[in-house]
Amino acid sequence: MAATDSQNQKTFSYPQSTVERAERSLVCSPFNPALLTAMHHKSVPLSAIAQDNGIKYGYTQRSLSELACDNALDWLIQVGVLRREVDGQGITDSFRLTPLGQQLAEKYQSKNWRQPSWRDRLVNAMTRWLRLPF
Repeated sequence: MAATDSQNQKTFSYPQSTVERAERSLVCSPFNPALLTAMHHKSVPLSAIAQDNGIKYGYTQRSLSELACDNALDWLIQVGVLRREVDGQGITDSFRLTPLGQQLAEKYQSKNWRQPSWRDRLVNAMTRWLRLPF
């Protein structure tokens, strides 16, 4: 597999509303910035994030079941922060950052998320649960 030169990679420009929604989704998620840092360098399997492994590696704030973890990761896929890793046989149980996720990982490098406000939580919940299925 050929190595990529990070200086030659294109930088994507996203609308401010997209960046705000992605950041709000991250700060309202049960994950820590350490997860984005790890995903910035390699793909991370679900088994390393769920259960007690998430706490052990500093990826989560609390122990999450595999189903809860997968649901939270799927939401971050839908807002454009993550993508599922693909190998030669199809989709795997590992996750990587998208270009938007990489921008947010760089922003929060060695920092904690900001504390989400009640408005952040309300808007995130409404966006997540009341979105249209298309």
